[in-house]
Amino acid sequence: MYSPAQFAENRIELLHAFIRQNPLAVLVSHDSTGLEATHVPMVLDAQPEPHGLLRCHLARANPQWRMLASSPSVLVVFRGAHHYITPSWYATTKEHGKVVPTWNYIAVHVYGQARLIEEQAGLLRHLRELTDQSEAAFAQPWSVDDAPKDYIHALSTAIVGVEISIVRIEGKWKASQNRPIADRQGVIDGLETLGSPQSLEMAEIVKERL
Repeated sequence: MYSPAQFAENRIELLHAFIRQNPLAVLVSHDSTGLEATHVPMVLDAQPEPHGLLRCHLARANPQWRMLASSPSVLVVFRGAHHYITPSWYATTKEHGKVVPTWNYIAVHVYGQARLIEEQAGLLRHLRELTDQSEAAFAQPWSVDDAPKDYIHALSTAIVGVEISIVRIEGKWKASQNRPIADRQGVIDGLETLGSPQSLEMAEIVKERL
């Protein structure tokens, strides 16, 4: 991922935290037939160090899992907050006018090697991990074990698990760090004035990186 130094983020604890907060990813793979991508929620395991593992599953009807069997190299893309930034928020617009619009965003790219999981025990362990992760915010979390065992077993035969050994992980926090302080404050003010959940989230990120 192209990332100028002021936008690059390589702290593993922050990258892992971001993945856990934004688990829906795009799994990208390729072989001789071309590229394939699937949107899937991921579970992160911080071990083994230094990068950890990702786990997800694909529908057995999805041909991408067969691609992974022969071409295991993958890219997994996680995206967070993003927002359009207008030059009208910059103090320098009035000074010299040499400004252009841009887009602020956060993204984490994971590069790794995929391994298929088809045994029942491994699939059930993954499904429990994924469900527990997603249900943690609820007062009365639903559990895989709440459903009939034969029903879960039948459904699990229709999926293929994927475990990704992370080879490289990199983050990009593009939050106006390349602008003068006055411009960055203008971006914060402008985003806060818009008052949408998306603009307020990005305003906080710009403040953090100020």
